[in-house]
Amino acid sequence: PRTLAMLVHEVGVEAGRRHRALGDAETAGLIFLALVPRLREVGIRTLGEATARCKMVTDAMAGGQPVERAAAGAIDAGQAKDAGGRVQRLREGFTRLPPMLMLGHQWRKQPEHTVRLAHDCGWLMASEVLAAGFDFSFAPVLDLYTGLSEVIGNRAFSDDKEVLICLASAFMNGMHEAGMATTGKHFPGHGSVEADSHLALPVDNRSMQQIRDEDLLPFTRCLPLLDAVMPAHVIYSQADVHCAGFSHFWLQTLLRLELGFKGVIFSDDLVMEAASSAGNMTQRVEKALQAGCDMLLVCNNRDAAHEALASLQVLAADPELAKQIQQSSLRLADMRRRQSPQWGQLQQSSRWRSVHHDLVQLMAHHTL
Repeated sequence: PRTLAMLVHEVGVEAGRRHRALGDAETAGLIFLALVPRLREVGIRTLGEATARCKMVTDAMAGGQPVERAAAGAIDAGQAKDAGGRVQRLREGFTRLPPMLMLGHQWRKQPEHTVRLAHDCGWLMASEVLAAGFDFSFAPVLDLYTGLSEVIGNRAFSDDKEVLICLASAFMNGMHEAGMATTGKHFPGHGSVEADSHLALPVDNRSMQQIRDEDLLPFTRCLPLLDAVMPAHVIYSQADVHCAGFSHFWLQTLLRLELGFKGVIFSDDLVMEAASSAGNMTQRVEKALQAGCDMLLVCNNRDAAHEALASLQVLAADPELAKQIQQSSLRLADMRRRQSPQWGQLQQSSRWRSVHHDLVQLMAHHTL
């Protein structure tokens, strides 16, 4: 269940832990796993709607219903609506965040102001997500903007490594100020390949030295601010035949040993097309764990998620893997929220109002 808990955030369900009605993140993740295939059709967007669904599940379970039936009943109460945007999962009732590349462009005109704004943007994003009941968001994107990767696109801060490092660091400092752990993605860099790893298998044929000098540098320099890292489903052919997320070289030899990273390693979604290079779902789970991932994401595919969970139950019988899972659990504990802001107090604060206003103005007066 711990491995599947992040499904709650990935599909944009805002009720998972809002009032802790389900007890903990793992239980919430497992219950909402049953909802994944139909969440795109259901209008669970506001905190009120989400909390109501959560209470329905809790009440049904208290009445003796199995988890899956209780969850299905809760989602049947929803009204069919569009799921919303691709990147900012939480939209209605939340501040609209600018594409990070907009901050990179703004830095060229007002560098000092933009660094402060990046810090404030990280603080506001984290504060709102924490107030919604989540522990963390998978942010920021540390990929270099090259114009080549459409799937990264304007999610990147800049095409200049130093600007990217400066703004991403400010953003992460803001997240930490709010009490949220950070997750840098997509290690060691997804920006220099054209293929979208959701739909195909990207292969980066550059030399290891080129990757170190370009895409890897933001991760290396930002490492002291990173609580977690998410590797890319990209093959870097001059380093390893496996995608980074299934690679002992990238996750153990380089990230853990050479760079000394001690935080959490999340897999990217194991349902993505590029992940199929590791085999079927059972093989993907096993290879991701063997490479060193602490938590595996399986998103928007109920059958695949059940298969992953069944695989974990079998693999956990291995004493070595059981020990690894225990170590992963200790690392994951550090991803818990460090503060618990309340919506009303947050939105009434002068800090929130000022930052919200600045971001609205940025979005209104600047385009990419």
